[in-house]
Amino acid sequence: MIIYGTALLAICHLLGIILGDLLGHLIGVKTNVGGVGIAMLLLIFARLYMQPRGLLPKPTEAGVGFWSAMYIPVVVAMAAQQNVVAALRGGPVALISAFGAVALCACCIALINRMEPKTDKDPFAIEPLPVA
Repeated sequence: MIIYGTALLAICHLLGIILGDLLGHLIGVKTNVGGVGIAMLLLIFARLYMQPRGLLPKPTEAGVGFWSAMYIPVVVAMAAQQNVVAALRGGPVALISAFGAVALCACCIALINRMEPKTDKDPFAIEPLPVA
C-alpha cells in the first residue's frame, strides 16, 4: 500500500528533525540544522537498504517515489520562509554551512548513483497490481 511509503517518510522525517535539533544544539545555534535534508537522506538510505532485500513492495516503493518527487517543492517552500539576509549578517557561518551542505549533498548524490545497480529498467515505473 502507498500508505506504507508515507509511514516510512514520516519515520525518516521525525528522525531527521530530532537529529537536526541535536546537531543545532551541538553547534550552539538553537535551531534545527538540516533536519529535512537528513530526513531525505534517511529515506534514500532506507530505500537502498530495503529494496534489494525485498522489504519494499512495489506499492510502498511507489509511495516513497511519490514523496521523493515532492521533495524539491517542499524544500523550495521551506527555503522561501528563511530570512537569508539576516543569516548572512550573522557572519560567515551561514555561507560556510551553505557551501558545506552543497558539497556534502553533491558527494552523497555521486555516491548513491555509483551504488545503484546498472539496469535498463526504469526504477520509477509503476507496474499494475495483480487482480485477485
